[in-house]
Amino acid sequence: MNELTDGLASAIHTLSNTLVDSPSTNAVLAIVLTLGAFMAGNRAFALLRSPVWLPPVMISACLLGLTLMILKLNYQDYRDGAQWLTVLLGPATVALGVPLYQQMHHIRALWRPILFTLPIAALLASGYAMLIAGAFGASPEVIASVAPKSVTAPIAIGITEQLGGSVPLIMGGLLITGVMATVFVDLAVRWMNIRDPRIIGFALGLNGHAIGTARAFELGISAGAFASLGMGLTGIFTALALPLVLGMFGF
Repeated sequence: MNELTDGLASAIHTLSNTLVDSPSTNAVLAIVLTLGAFMAGNRAFALLRSPVWLPPVMISACLLGLTLMILKLNYQDYRDGAQWLTVLLGPATVALGVPLYQQMHHIRALWRPILFTLPIAALLASGYAMLIAGAFGASPEVIASVAPKSVTAPIAIGITEQLGGSVPLIMGGLLITGVMATVFVDLAVRWMNIRDPRIIGFALGLNGHAIGTARAFELGISAGAFASLGMGLTGIFTALALPLVLGMFGF
């Protein structure tokens, strides 16, 4: 394992030394670093016996950040090179419509509780984040950046840019929110003895966006479908309601 790690580090270091001021080279380096961190994160997650509190995306993000720091690579250069990977988040999110279609009969049966709980939960998810940030004296930029923290990344980035927030800040907020939501939903369902995968999945998707949805699919197709539903509806509702609400308060 150590030999593999040393070999990977050596290869990345050699590749980084070839970096020139060209978009194509930046893109190649960013892709290699991202995919390498992704594979290493998944491998480490399996070796650690799949802990709920430490999902692969968290491990991958930490490894990637550490690599950028060790190699002294500028984050903006990395972000520009990896831009096309961010674009792929949109189609990946849309692809979650397949399990939704497969579970449509369950969704129709529960449309009333879904319609009732979604606006309340989505507003609370944004509201408490803004209140906490405001209580600590955060700037309007920071408040605008944490507001869409429970929304899936493609939509959250658009909301943040529209509100004048910081994209790197919301990306960090999304990662933390997804991990914490997954942990607390897991604890809550055990404490309240909830066994219905539809409820568990909807809670994971609504609060934990893509990270929660990935966790839901580990529990089963029904939980995954309702997590996809919760994630999608939260994104749509927040994208429509949040700019209007913040606009009323002068943001």
